[in-house]
Amino acid sequence: MIITKRIYGYNEKDEYYKVLVDRLWPRGVSKSEAIWDEWIKEIAPSNELRKWFGHKPENWDEFKRKYKIELIHKPNETQRIRDIEKKYGDVVLLYAAKDAVHNQANVICEYLTNNKV
Repeated sequence: MIITKRIYGYNEKDEYYKVLVDRLWPRGVSKSEAIWDEWIKEIAPSNELRKWFGHKPENWDEFKRKYKIELIHKPNETQRIRDIEKKYGDVVLLYAAKDAVHNQANVICEYLTNNKV
C-alpha cells in the first residue's frame, strides 16, 4: 500500500517505509531531524513544471497531466518505489507542500496505483 503524508507534523512511529519525494529539502527540517528512510528527489517534478504549477489549484489538472508524462520518463525512480512496496509492504510518500490534495506525492501515488506492472 502506498499513501501520502505531509512531512510537517508527521508521526514517524509507524511501520511505514518513508520516502521523501520533494526535489528541495524541506524548510525548517535539519538533517538530524529527518524521519524518512530514503529521499528520491529525482522523482519530483522538473524545476520548470514545479515553478509553473506554483501549487495553484487552478493549474492542478494540467499539472497532473504534464507530471504523469514526466513520470513515464522516470522508470528507475518509479520502479524503486514499487520495489520498496514489494519489500516493505507499506510506503508513505512524504511531501512538504501545504496543500494535502494538490501536490506531487498524490500524483505519484495515483500513477503507481493505476500503472501496476
